[in-house]
Amino acid sequence: MTLSTADIRQKFFDYFKQHGHQSVASSSLVPADDPTLLFTNAGMNQFKDVFLGTEKRSYTRAVSSQRCVRAGGKHNDLENVGYTARHHTFFEMMGNFSFGDYFKKEAIEFAWNFLTKELGLAKDKLLVTVFHNDDEAFDIWENHIGVPKEKIIRIDTADNFWSMGDTGPCGPCSEIFYDHGEHIWGGPPGTPEEDGDRFIEIWNLVFMQYNKQEDGTMEPLPKPSIDTGMGLERISAIMQDVHSNYEIDLFERLIKATAEVVGTTDLENKSLRVIADHIRSCSFLICDGVMPGNEGRGYVLRRIIRRAVRHGYKLGAQDIFFYKLVAALTKEMGEAYPELADQQPVIEKVLRVEEEQFSKTLSRGMAMLNDVLKELDGDTVAGDVVFKLYDTYGFPADLTGDVAREHGYKIDEEGFEQAMQEQRQRAQKASNFGMNYNEQLRVEHATSFTGYTDVEGQANVLELIKDNAFTDTLKDGEEGVVVLDSTPFYAEAGGQSGDAGLLQVAGGEFVVTDTQKMGNAFAHYGKAVGNIKKGDKATAKIDRENREAIKKNHSATHLLHAALREVLGEHVTQKGSLVEAQRMRFDFSHFEAISSDQIALLERRVNEEVRANHALATELMDLDEAKASGAMALFGEKYDEKVRVVTMGPFSVELCGGTHVAHTGEIGLFKIVSESGIASGVRRIEAVTGEAAIEVIQQQQATINQAAGLLKTDASNVLQRLSALQTQTKELEKALGAAKQKLASQQGADMLGQAQEINGVKVLVTQLDGVEPKALRGMVDDLKNRIGEGVVVLGVAGEKKASLIVGVTKQLTAKVKAGELVNYIAGQVGGKGGGRPDMAQAGGDQPENLGSALDSVTSWLSDKL
Repeated sequence: MTLSTADIRQKFFDYFKQHGHQSVASSSLVPADDPTLLFTNAGMNQFKDVFLGTEKRSYTRAVSSQRCVRAGGKHNDLENVGYTARHHTFFEMMGNFSFGDYFKKEAIEFAWNFLTKELGLAKDKLLVTVFHNDDEAFDIWENHIGVPKEKIIRIDTADNFWSMGDTGPCGPCSEIFYDHGEHIWGGPPGTPEEDGDRFIEIWNLVFMQYNKQEDGTMEPLPKPSIDTGMGLERISAIMQDVHSNYEIDLFERLIKATAEVVGTTDLENKSLRVIADHIRSCSFLICDGVMPGNEGRGYVLRRIIRRAVRHGYKLGAQDIFFYKLVAALTKEMGEAYPELADQQPVIEKVLRVEEEQFSKTLSRGMAMLNDVLKELDGDTVAGDVVFKLYDTYGFPADLTGDVAREHGYKIDEEGFEQAMQEQRQRAQKASNFGMNYNEQLRVEHATSFTGYTDVEGQANVLELIKDNAFTDTLKDGEEGVVVLDSTPFYAEAGGQSGDAGLLQVAGGEFVVTDTQKMGNAFAHYGKAVGNIKKGDKATAKIDRENREAIKKNHSATHLLHAALREVLGEHVTQKGSLVEAQRMRFDFSHFEAISSDQIALLERRVNEEVRANHALATELMDLDEAKASGAMALFGEKYDEKVRVVTMGPFSVELCGGTHVAHTGEIGLFKIVSESGIASGVRRIEAVTGEAAIEVIQQQQATINQAAGLLKTDASNVLQRLSALQTQTKELEKALGAAKQKLASQQGADMLGQAQEINGVKVLVTQLDGVEPKALRGMVDDLKNRIGEGVVVLGVAGEKKASLIVGVTKQLTAKVKAGELVNYIAGQVGGKGGGRPDMAQAGGDQPENLGSALDSVTSWLSDKL
C-alpha cells in the first residue's frame, strides 16, 4: 500500500479517534509556561502538566500530530541534517496518549494493529524492544500479540527507559523497528551494528509508571499513563518504499522547488536536503513567534537560516532565495497547519530581511575563511579566527565548523569559547534549562476565581507558604504566599499583571502585592500584618483603583490590536504584551518603523472605538468553535478546551481570560507614548490610557510651550521657527564648508613643492593635520590638475581613525592602480578601501601607523614606475 504523507497523518487521527481519543491540535514550538525546554521536541510536551497531575482535562485519551524542532540545547540534530537519511531540525511526531486510562496491553495493541492492519506492514518486517526487566511488556508482545521470542529484544540501557528530566515521571519503553532488508547495512538494536540503517525505529511506547526522586528511587505513579511517538517522516518512507526520509513525497517536491529556486539540476546534492529541511523549521518557528536574534531561540533560528543560505550559495544561488520556498512549503503543509498559510507573508518577509543582512557579509567572511583554510598548518582552525568570523561577519561557530569539516578540518571550540565568553553566555541564556520537578512546590487545591464580577469576597485560607515550604502560620512582618479557595484577585496571565490588595482575617491582615498561578491555585504574594493562620476565614479585597487602571489598559490592547491590523495589514499578529496599571505594552509583527501619520491614525481609530462606547460581551466557547468564529488567539498563551471570547462591538473579537471594562468609553483616552523595533520583524508600542494619557498630553504641551519660549515665539509657530533656524544653519554650514575647501586648496598648492620624482613621474605623499576627511577628495582633484602627470597620496590621522586617499592621473593608470595602492597602505593601518583606478579611498583603525605606512609608498611605486 502506497500512501502520501498527508494520507498517513489523516489515517492516524481517524484510527485513534475511532478508539475514543480526543484530537488535540499541535501546540506551539515555543513551549507555553515551560522553562525546561528551548523548543517543543516531543508530542508529550503540551501534556506535561497532565502527566504531573497539576492540570486536568475533560478527556483521558488524546491523539495529536505535534510539530517538533531539535536544533538547540540538549536535543540538537543540526549538524547531522542533510547528511543522514533521517535527521531533521523539524519533524512531525504522531502520538497517542493515555492519562491514567489504558496502559501497556492496550497501547501495544493500538500500535501493532495500526501498523499491521491500517497501514498493512508485513509482520515479519517488524521487531520490538523492551526494557531488560520489563517482563510484563515482553509477555504481552510474545503471548498476546504473537511476536516470536527471537524478535523481542531486551535492552538494558537508557535508550529504553524514558524520563521527563532528572526527576519526575518516567518509565520503561518498548520500541517497534522496521527491517529495511539485508541489502542495507546494519544490525538489530543492541548489536554492534545497530547504528546502521537497516533496522529503523518507527514507534516508541513509553509506559509512564514511576516518579523518579532526586536520590534515584522510583515511586509508583498512582495513575500509570501512556506516551507514544511515531515519526511521520520515517513511516512515510516505509509506506512509499524509499529508504531516506528525504525521498518521501513531501521532501521530493520541496527539494525540486529548492533546485528550481537556486538554479541547479543536481537533485542528489545533499545541500538541497539541508535547505528543504531548514525551510520547515524556520517557517514554523517564525509562525510561532520566534524572530532571528542574538539570544536564545532567536539565535538558534538565525543559525538555521544562515546555514540554509550558505548551502544555497554552495549550489550556485546568485541572489537571495530562501524566502521563495515558503510558498512551496505552504502548498505541502498548509492544509494540515492553516496557520502556515495565514502567516506566509510574515514568514517570507522575515526570511528575506535576514538573508539580505547575512548576504552582505557572507561573501567576505567566506573569502577570509577559505584563505585561512588554504594556509592552515595542521587540522584545526584557531579559536581566535572562529571568533573573528563570528564577531565581524556574523558566522556562528557551528557554521564555521560546517565549512571546516567539509574541507577535512575542525575548529578549536575551547579557544573560541574563551574568546567570546560573554557573547556566548548571552546567546545560550535561553537554553540553560533545567528543573527538578519534585522540588516544585505543588498545591493540590484549586481556586475559584470570582473577579470577573466581584472586587471583594469571603474565602477560606487553604495553604500558607513561607520560604518555599508550607507552614501553618504567617507571623507579623513575615513575607509569604496565601492560597484561598476562592478569590477576586486576578492571577497574572496573558500579559495582564496580577492584582494587589488586602486579605483581612481575625488575627490581622495580609497585604497582597502580586497574584500568580500555582497549578490550579491562585497564589497571593505579600506580607503579614498581625498573624494569619491556615484555616482562617478571610475577606479578600482587591485594590479597586489599581484594577480599574489595569482594565482600561487591557481593553485598550484589544482595540490597538484590531487597529494595527486595519491600518498596517492583516500580517500583524501579537507577539507579546504587558498590561499594568501605569501603562500597556504591545509587541507585534511588522517590518518597518510606523510613520507619524500611521501613529496618528492608530490613535484616532482606537479613540473612535473608545467614544463609540461599545458594551463588552464575553462568551465561553470550545476552542475550535472560537477560532472558527474569527476570534484571534494571542501569542504565547496556553488555552484550555473552553475559552473566553471577548467582543468589543464589531471592531474586536479575541480569546482572553483577563479582566476588562464594561464599556469601551470607560477607557477615556488612548495615547501612544513610543514605537520601536525590538527584534527583526517585531515592533513594540507603549501606550497609556485614562488619567495617565491626559498627563502625557499635558507634559507634551508643557514641552512645546518651553520650546516656544526659547525660540521667542508662541506655541503655534514653533515648527515655522525651527524650520527657519534649520535653513539658516544649513546655509552657515555650506559657507563654512566652502571656506574650508578654499583653505585646503591653498594648502594643496603649497604642497606641490614637496613632490618628488620617481623615474620621471611626480609623486606627492604627505600627511595632513587639521584637515577633515571630507575635504580630501577635492584636494586630490585639485592637486592632480596641478601636478600634470603623477601620483598623489594624502593621509589624515584622527584620534581613532586614519583616512587615506590616492589619486593617479589617467596617463599612469595602466601602471599604477589607485585601488591597489590605497589597499597596500590601508593594510598597514588596520583597514581596507576601494575605488576607481584613478581615485580610491580607505580607512583604518590604527592611526599611529600612518606615518610609517606613507613612508613605504616610495618603495612600492619604484617597483611600478
